[in-house]
Amino acid sequence: MAPADEVAVAIDDVAVDPGGLGVADTSTTSVSIVQPTTKPAAAEGTIESTYSRRDRLRGDPSTTPEPAAMLTAERLLGTAKSRGMRPEGRWSGFVYSLTLGRVNLGDSPAARERKLQDLRIHKQFEGGTRFVPILTRKGGVGKTTVTTLLGMAMADVREDRIVAIDANPDRGTLSERVSKQTRSTVRDVVTRAASVSSFSDFSNLVSRDETRLDILASDTDPLLSEAFDEDDYNVVADLCARYYSIALTDCGTGIVHSVMRATLQRADSVVIVSGGSVDEARLASETLTWLEANGYGALVRNAVVALNTATQGTNLVNLDEIEAHFRSRVREIVRIPYDPQLAAGSVVSYKDLKPLTRQAARELAALVVDGLPSTRTD
Repeated sequence: MAPADEVAVAIDDVAVDPGGLGVADTSTTSVSIVQPTTKPAAAEGTIESTYSRRDRLRGDPSTTPEPAAMLTAERLLGTAKSRGMRPEGRWSGFVYSLTLGRVNLGDSPAARERKLQDLRIHKQFEGGTRFVPILTRKGGVGKTTVTTLLGMAMADVREDRIVAIDANPDRGTLSERVSKQTRSTVRDVVTRAASVSSFSDFSNLVSRDETRLDILASDTDPLLSEAFDEDDYNVVADLCARYYSIALTDCGTGIVHSVMRATLQRADSVVIVSGGSVDEARLASETLTWLEANGYGALVRNAVVALNTATQGTNLVNLDEIEAHFRSRVREIVRIPYDPQLAAGSVVSYKDLKPLTRQAARELAALVVDGLPSTRTD
């Protein structure tokens, strides 16, 4: 049924009772013409809500089209979407079982939030690989740990391929966070690049963990006379761009090294890692300042800071003040909690992490993916 203000009534369609018409008063009366009401235009600079479909006239297009991901089963099918699909959540599951599937309350709020987070992490890209360096000027603040958590959280949800590159010109330890399946390093990728013609060839040079995250190890030979440099990184990155949707780069602490220049030139977003102590936070902030001073201001504004609260001195400082400082400079901040498995500095099993740690990793992944462009503009 059309709304009241959309019903057009013709004179001939109105039933008239002749007996109800009086003839005593033959004077005429002017009939006022009612002008159709129009919806006031939105104020300049305002954005129409994507959920205001019912407020628009039929056929009036939205100024902010919804993404396809919004067409979820829960929205289109409602609570009675599928009596054969058991809802997630203790109470919802209990009611579903008690009523033999006749009453479906839908997923619990926690389950709905997790699924929405999955949608964010699962955002699809067009136009090539997205590169995300993880960096800071200070060593020992958990940069490799954050790279591992971020990569695992992405790979656990996404269906495409994720690789984490250890681009530390010195001895990196990223490969020690997963079970090694190869002794190959970035140096082997560089020397064998001409013979790599398929993903099968490339996969022989990486280690893969339980989440399907691929790890490309750094040089481990202390006798090497030449360090991993800008040209080497570009060879590795070009190969990764053939086979992966997202490439994370665990950077060294030398931000003026040539590898850093090549890394930042490809970066779509950056993650800055800060510890919880005064000097660690200050050095992380100085990293942002250096990026701004060297023409990477856009990366700073789109950056995510991972605040590692497991470093020494964290309990002595006001973390809220550290967050407030970084919030004035970057897009988002995520706190990484202490986890005994991470503190061991050995192989990380994503499924065995504490729930709070996994949730922090997932939120970091969602925020990073949020900031990656869906399509290339260049």
